[in-house]
Amino acid sequence: PYVGAVDVTLMYAVVDVAGINSLSAQVFGNATAAVAAMAREYAARRAEPAAEGHRPLVGLSMFGLTTPAVDEARAELDRLGYEALVFHATGAGGRTLEKLAADGRLVGVLDLTTTELADDLVGGVLSAGPHRLEAAGAAGIPQVVSLGALDMVNFGPRASVPAAFDGRTFVVHNPTVTLMRTTPAENAELGRRIGAKLAAARGPVTVFVPLRGVSGIDREGGPFRDEEADAALFAALREAVAGTSVELVEADAHLNDPGFARRAALRLHELVTAAR
Repeated sequence: PYVGAVDVTLMYAVVDVAGINSLSAQVFGNATAAVAAMAREYAARRAEPAAEGHRPLVGLSMFGLTTPAVDEARAELDRLGYEALVFHATGAGGRTLEKLAADGRLVGVLDLTTTELADDLVGGVLSAGPHRLEAAGAAGIPQVVSLGALDMVNFGPRASVPAAFDGRTFVVHNPTVTLMRTTPAENAELGRRIGAKLAAARGPVTVFVPLRGVSGIDREGGPFRDEEADAALFAALREAVAGTSVELVEADAHLNDPGFARRAALRLHELVTAAR
């Protein structure tokens, strides 16, 4: 919460900062030494000649339940000559991805895991804010987007889930993470929001829709398999991008099925190449 999406470093003071004492002098001395060392390193890097053959940067979004897809996409992008930066979609990761896109550091975005939008809509703990999925479009950066983990909203320990959600479907991922299944109505709103954001993009956009499930637990036999909810998401997205420049690719596959993410990576490569 204090550092946002930048590389601020914090050092705990240990004691109160009301005056200098033998302990705080050591802590402040360490902080001073760290600042000086970082400044020297920064100056040394700036003095070096620019590295040749730097690979173009692509941002990817990942969650534990979309890891197989992102791993496949990352391997394909590496083969194609990109450096893939993977961001864990826990709020801070999404905000950092947006910041790098806004700063022009990325040549493309492969946003396979847009789950943070569900937390923003429903009130989960991993929201990246209301402007998630907007920076790349505003900057005109080519992007390929999918619907990874939009079947879930994230909370802390099960006892911390608000009573308003009693009766919903939950999966206790671990003692500190509880997942709640999104409803058809919530998924329909997510489809509308995603479609509107992508339709407003200034650069090329392709959306890959995995018709057989959007996360590791939203598949046949999985605890979050809900065809009605997924269908509501897909239908709202189709309607939102109809008649726009957004390309919609529907695949009779699960998000984590071999080949799905590779196709998405190849499509991003085509968009990036065409934009050069």
